[in-house]
Amino acid sequence: MLEKMKEIICNYVEIEPETIKEDSRFIEDLGFNSYDIMCMLGDAETEFDIEIDQEEISSVRTVGELLNYFGGLVNE
Repeated sequence: MLEKMKEIICNYVEIEPETIKEDSRFIEDLGFNSYDIMCMLGDAETEFDIEIDQEEISSVRTVGELLNYFGGLVNE
């Protein structure tokens, strides 16, 4: 799931996939703005066939936190 998420992230910011780590913060480390985050989450919903709760996802700051959140949805 991490590798696919890296591909999605790289569609929104100019960064090399190998520099993306689970502790990478979307805004501070990867250069996302709030609009990019919302679009990226929409792509992730489609890719992983999940539905993201906007209130729950608002506290997610890192790639790892997002993957943990997705893991809980994929396993439901």
